[in-house]
Amino acid sequence: MNRRTLAKVASLGFALILGLIAMKQGQAQDAKTPYSSMAPLDQYLMADRNAEIVLARSAAPDAISADAKVLVLGRHGYETAVEGKNGFVCVVERGWMSPSNAPEFWNPKLRGPVCFNPPAARSVLPATYKRTELALAGKTKAEIIEGNKAAFEKGELPPLEPGSMSYMMSKEAYLTDRGDHNVAHLMFYAPPLDGKAWGADLTNSPVMLNPQFNGVQPIDVFIVPVGRWSDGSAAPVM
Repeated sequence: MNRRTLAKVASLGFALILGLIAMKQGQAQDAKTPYSSMAPLDQYLMADRNAEIVLARSAAPDAISADAKVLVLGRHGYETAVEGKNGFVCVVERGWMSPSNAPEFWNPKLRGPVCFNPPAARSVLPATYKRTELALAGKTKAEIIEGNKAAFEKGELPPLEPGSMSYMMSKEAYLTDRGDHNVAHLMFYAPPLDGKAWGADLTNSPVMLNPQFNGVQPIDVFIVPVGRWSDGSAAPVM
């Protein structure tokens, strides 16, 4: 998998990398975009609750996800399906966790299994709750992004904790309609910093900067592809 293909499938957030795709390819959502507004809620929900639990856990190796708290999406937001023991939280994020300019923000097919480590569960995951609350309330994309920003500025969302990271290593993730649908990767959350300090997006560097929270919260998201899925099998890499 070359870097161009990789950039097309790595996510956010949901952590989804779709905003990076949009920026690098000069794409923007407009009237011709098939996902210009939210689809009926049923298209975002998974009918089989147990299947969503399995999918959420597949974000990280069993040694991590087996004892993690697991969330599933219901009609009124995320619900705790399994109580955890190790502080990790696994969840399947939907497209509204993408950056504001992501063309697939409302794509109902997107499924982004992610397992947040304890610091990220406390300080990054709350943004998922907020955006989901706004999406299910029927807000527009612009209102969701502004609502996320306002909630942080009002102190309703916590500041980023040091050491925050997450796993997105699910073989079953669906992160974009374009090309390959998936890539196994880790995400690291940091205060805003010039990406070059991480070597992000430089020639032959495996680190990519995802603009998921640009202009919304003071969080940089760095993506590092890995060479295996959560079940230990080989995954495509650059």
